[in-house]
Amino acid sequence: MLSFFRVNAPYQILSLIIVLVILQFPFYISPPELLVPELQWMLVGEKMGQGFMLYRDVWDNLSPLSALVYWGVDELFGRSPSAHRTIANIIIIIQAVYFNYISGERQLFTERNYVPGILYVLFINVSFDCSTLSPVLMATTFVLFAFGTLIRQMQRDGVTDEVFELGFYLSVATLFYLPMGLFSLWAFASLLLYTGSNFRQHTLAFFGYVFPIVLVILLFFFKDSLDDLSQNLLTSAFRTHRYYLSDFLAVFSTMGGIILLGGLGFFQTIGYPRFINYQSRCQQIMVLWFIVAIISIGLMPFVAPMQFVIFIPPLAFFSVNFFLLMKRYLLSEILFIVVFLTIAFFRYQSSLLEKPILLNQSVRLENLRTKKALLPAEITQQKILVIGDDEGEYSNNFPATPYINWELARKDFENLNSYESVISIFDKFVADPPTYIIDKEQMMPQLFTRLPEIGKQYQKTSWKGIYKRITPSYANSK
Repeated sequence: MLSFFRVNAPYQILSLIIVLVILQFPFYISPPELLVPELQWMLVGEKMGQGFMLYRDVWDNLSPLSALVYWGVDELFGRSPSAHRTIANIIIIIQAVYFNYISGERQLFTERNYVPGILYVLFINVSFDCSTLSPVLMATTFVLFAFGTLIRQMQRDGVTDEVFELGFYLSVATLFYLPMGLFSLWAFASLLLYTGSNFRQHTLAFFGYVFPIVLVILLFFFKDSLDDLSQNLLTSAFRTHRYYLSDFLAVFSTMGGIILLGGLGFFQTIGYPRFINYQSRCQQIMVLWFIVAIISIGLMPFVAPMQFVIFIPPLAFFSVNFFLLMKRYLLSEILFIVVFLTIAFFRYQSSLLEKPILLNQSVRLENLRTKKALLPAEITQQKILVIGDDEGEYSNNFPATPYINWELARKDFENLNSYESVISIFDKFVADPPTYIIDKEQMMPQLFTRLPEIGKQYQKTSWKGIYKRITPSYANSK
């Protein structure tokens, strides 16, 4: 099977698509349960489609371009997990084809073939959530484009003004997923260490990076939402995140095999004496990529294999050498078949078997899956507000108020002794009142005491922690 992909022919692009379809087929015949982050991304797009502005009217820490994509998907397909997954698969095939293109066109390896592309497709399917339409996946596309621009400069006698593209691509990646901003350090360090760029070209790359970000800042400035941008996106990114050991175990349980392959390929690469100087520099740039990706873990809003998609390019890069530089041809074929069949096995058995074998709860991401909300039957297709972590209550309902992300909403609800927080909650209830409030944190009695005008509109139901609006909103009563 490996020998098939060592053939360098245009029809191999079709082969990559076929392999991706084979690996993704189980998710279309037996869709996995929606993950909480996926649902939250859909809710953001849905709210924006209703005319609410990101950060000001929709409190979430999504980067602006990712939110824009979810808004567009919601406008075209509504709240459709299949549409999200299909678009994600299109992005994956673009990434794999481009990764394979620059590997051959820029002579990154000892031979030109489609092994880089097929390994990229296999590695990104190592966990079912890696092929969701996540901000990390979309941002990785532009980091790959930046890598292609960077090595194109290294092949020339001198660095050209195309370094503007390098900064531009990384800026777009940052606007899709904020932790990708760290890769600006990777790019500028690579320019400094491995190219003959001068001060002017460094400045041009910096301008290319800053320009799109400044445009976004100006947009929110003119919308009088600069403070909301700072609070919900920038400040939240550097807030202390709660990580759990089980989450990291899930990542290493699913990605441990490809990390091992990448590590073995790295040692095989540094032990091979026939690489030219240009190829060695490209390998060092990929090592820097991997290091920066490790640093970015501290900025992840949560830990799951999908967040580690940014590790796929360097792992696939060094794994190519693991297979291509292996002296025993038959052994490389057998190992490749084992990798292919193992990934395919986990793809199918996790989707088609009611009780998948060899998968514990952490690997199946049970803590991130939306749960069947224990809500009364009448609370369906209603505007609701969940005070606490959403575990699936929004699956069959619509969000009211900007408080979609509980981690951000805490700022108001846990400071009810603050005049500013109380007024903020009042304004948001007036602008977009929920029909039902699901109070998991037992905060509504204190809130209604602080805001009697809001309290008059709701009455406690027979269901624990659930309040129903019984009068028109305050704005309408005026």
